[in-house]
Amino acid sequence: MNQLVFTKMHGLGNDYLYIDARGGLPTENIPELSRRMSHRHLGAGADGIILILASETADFKMRIFNADGSEAETCGNGIRCFAKYVYERGLTHKTDFVIETLAGPNRVVLNIENGKVKSVRSCMGKPSFERSRIPMVGPSGQVIEEPIDVEGEVIYITAVNIGNPHAVIFVPDATEAPVAELGPKIENHYLFPQRTNVEFVSIIDRSNIVMRIWERGSGITMASGSGSCASALASMITNRTDRKVNVHLVHGLLTIEWAEDDYVYQEGPAEEVYSATWHLPIP
Repeated sequence: MNQLVFTKMHGLGNDYLYIDARGGLPTENIPELSRRMSHRHLGAGADGIILILASETADFKMRIFNADGSEAETCGNGIRCFAKYVYERGLTHKTDFVIETLAGPNRVVLNIENGKVKSVRSCMGKPSFERSRIPMVGPSGQVIEEPIDVEGEVIYITAVNIGNPHAVIFVPDATEAPVAELGPKIENHYLFPQRTNVEFVSIIDRSNIVMRIWERGSGITMASGSGSCASALASMITNRTDRKVNVHLVHGLLTIEWAEDDYVYQEGPAEEVYSATWHLPIP
């Protein structure tokens, strides 16, 4: 039996277990480790685990494993918490640095108050609405409010890739949307060969939207940084909102901006919950 130190953190309720793996891990079976640690009743409980690693091309490297053991390309809430973790532990003294992800480099800028990270602004890259980039089966072109058949029901989606795939659905009230029912059906729809995140979005006004999410590999979560970006982008490209919006989530809001340089920026809080030692057998 090995021991593993971890820290639980969350961005607006989207929670992950952070492990400093720069010196290695006591297991090579990271997917199974994530499944065990993330279990809400038999483990520590989280939407997944995030590894802090050294990088040859950036200041740090981040790997994200969902609660089902699958590896994600990027995570907006996760990257803000990652930035807080490394800064407040003295792993860097920079307040502007780059984190390597499977989706590419992500620049973060920290807002510091009394030596603590109050909020983080991160660059999520340039978005794509092109079908092949989602990826999504079908002819070339953008996927904008396109009808798809979901077990006999027609659902209109706007597909976005912002480092990972998203299918956005506009609904009258996102807080009443059938997330648990439709989410897994669309996540695993044959049109999405790599599966997809699914967002349900309602519009308040041109500067505010409400979003609820079914995350690929994790199910219903309280928030998603990349999902907030995708929801905002879908709202913008369909002319429902301006190019800077507040995304209202279960436990607060994220500010998303699609800037003139074509890059997408998200800004919001990051919180540390506790640190502990994992004593159960490590696979």
